[in-house]
Amino acid sequence: MFTIVSYDIVNDRRRTKAMKLLKGYGTRVQYSVFECDLDARQLGDLQSKLRDIVDLNTDSVRCYVLDALAVQRISIIGIGRVTSDPLYYLVGE
Repeated sequence: MFTIVSYDIVNDRRRTKAMKLLKGYGTRVQYSVFECDLDARQLGDLQSKLRDIVDLNTDSVRCYVLDALAVQRISIIGIGRVTSDPLYYLVGE
C-alpha cells in the first residue's frame, strides 16, 4: 500500500526519533513527509511505534493510504518525483 506519512511534532528529540523510524519504512520527500510502500502488517507496526514516540496531546502524525489510481493522480510542482520501487536490483559480487 502506498502510504504518505506526515508529522507535526513539537519536541526536537521526539521529532528526530520519528524521522529516524520513518527512514526505515520509506523515503523522505519533504521535511516532515515520507512516502512508504507498506503492507498491512508494516503499517500497523509503524503506527504502533509512532504512538510510542509522539505526545498524543501535542503532536500529530497522519497516515494516508492511497490506492493505485490515487497514486497515478499525484502531481508534483517543482522538483521531485513520486517514490517507487525499482524495477530491478543490481547485486554486486
